[in-house]
Amino acid sequence: MKHLNSQKFLAVVLFFGFLVSCSESENPAQTNSSTATAETEEELVARAQGIHDRVITLDTHADISTANFTATRNYTQDLDTQVNLPKMIAGGLDVAWFIVYTGQDSLDDAGYAAAYANAIDKFDAIHRLAEEIAPDQIELAYSSADVRRIDAAGKKVAMIGIENAYPVGLDLSRIEEFYERGGRYMSLAHNGHSQFSDSQTGEPTNDYLHGGLSEMGRQAIAEMNRLGIMVDVSHPSKDSIMQSVELSRAPVIASHSSARALTDHTRNLDDEMLYAIRDNDGVVQTTAFNSYVNEERRSFLAEGRARLEEEIAASLDLEILSSAEIEQLSSTDRSEYEAKIAELDSQLFPRLRAEVNGMAPAATVSDFIDHIDYIVDLIGLEHVGISSDFDGGGGIEGWNDASETFNVTLELVRRGYTEEQISQLWSGNLLRVLDDVQRIATQIQAEG
Repeated sequence: MKHLNSQKFLAVVLFFGFLVSCSESENPAQTNSSTATAETEEELVARAQGIHDRVITLDTHADISTANFTATRNYTQDLDTQVNLPKMIAGGLDVAWFIVYTGQDSLDDAGYAAAYANAIDKFDAIHRLAEEIAPDQIELAYSSADVRRIDAAGKKVAMIGIENAYPVGLDLSRIEEFYERGGRYMSLAHNGHSQFSDSQTGEPTNDYLHGGLSEMGRQAIAEMNRLGIMVDVSHPSKDSIMQSVELSRAPVIASHSSARALTDHTRNLDDEMLYAIRDNDGVVQTTAFNSYVNEERRSFLAEGRARLEEEIAASLDLEILSSAEIEQLSSTDRSEYEAKIAELDSQLFPRLRAEVNGMAPAATVSDFIDHIDYIVDLIGLEHVGISSDFDGGGGIEGWNDASETFNVTLELVRRGYTEEQISQLWSGNLLRVLDDVQRIATQIQAEG
C-alpha cells in the first residue's frame, strides 16, 4: 500500500515533469523516491519530527510494578523504568497502556485468590497515578474519545490492559468489575494454561489442557463482547486464537506480537493467524521485543538456554516433565519436583545473563520495522499497530525506553510511510478497533 503513491509519482515525473512542484506542494508530508534523493538528512529528521509531534503515539503494552506507584516513588520521577512520565515526555509517547499482569499459578481457590489480589493492587496503582499522584500530567482514558480529549489538553494518557484472565477465577462477574475499573483489553492466558485457555507455551511439546478454549473461555469471550473489552490473543495457543477469532462478535487484537515468518518464536503469529485477524477486522500490535523481531538473536538465545538447562538439570538429577506428567505425580513427588525446578531456575537465570544474553546479536529498530512491513504487506496497513512490552522484557537497540520513541517514527519515514499511514500505525488502527468493540457491545446490550 505504501508503495502505490511512489509509483504514481514516478509516472508523473517521467511523463509530466512540469507537475512535480505542484505534487510536492499538495502533499509535503508524503515521501517518494524523487524527494527522498533531494532531501537532506537534516530535512528528513525534521520532517519526521513534525509527523511525530502531530500524530497520537500509542503503545499497547507497558508492564508495571506497584512499588513505583507510591507517594514517594512514582512515575513523575525519572525512575530506572523504561516507561515513566519524564521518558514519555522526552520521547513524545502520548498513550501508554499500563498492564494488569498476573503470572499463571495453580488452578485452585488459593491461586485464584492470590491472583485477584494482585490484579486489584495493579488496578489501584494505575488509578492512583492518574487520580492522586499526577492528575495534572496524566489521565485515564476509557474510550477513543477520551484519548483524543486528553491528548488535546496536553496531558499524557493512561489506559489499562489485562494480561491473563487468571485473576477472574471461576467468577465471570469479575470481568465486569475489571471493565468498571478501566480494563479495555484482556488476554485469556499467559505463560501457562489458565482456566479459560491454553497458552502458546504448550506448543514445543504439544502439551495442552483444553484443546484451545475451555467452556469458561467461550463464556468469557461472550461477556467481553457484551461489555466492550477487546479480546487479546497475544499469549494463547494457536487453537485458542483461531477459536477466539471465530467466536468473537467484535474485532480482536494481538496486544504485543510480531510475525513468525520472520522470527520463529511461539509468541509470534503465523500467516494463518494473521489472515484470521485481518478477516475479523482486528489489529496486530507489532512488538519491539528483541527475541521476537530478530531470528538470529532468538535462535542464539534458545540454543544457549537449552544447553544450560540440560547441564543444570543433569547436575540436579532432574528430568523435565510435561504438565500431564506433573499432574500424575503424588503430592510429595510434586513438591520435590517443584523444589528442583526452583533450584534449576535460580541457577539458570544468572548464567543466562552472564553467559548467553550479552553475546547474542542485537535486535534493532530496523528489525522491528521489518515486521511491520511484513504484516502490512500481508494483511493491510489498517490491521497493524505498535507496542513495546517495556518493563516486561521488551526493548530493542534504538527503542529501549519511552524516551527513544521518536526513532520508530523516523524509521517509518525513512521507509516511505506517509503521515496518515504513520498515524494509523501509531494509534488510529487500535482506536478504530476499540470503537468497533464498544459499538458492538452497545448493540449486544440492546438485544437484551
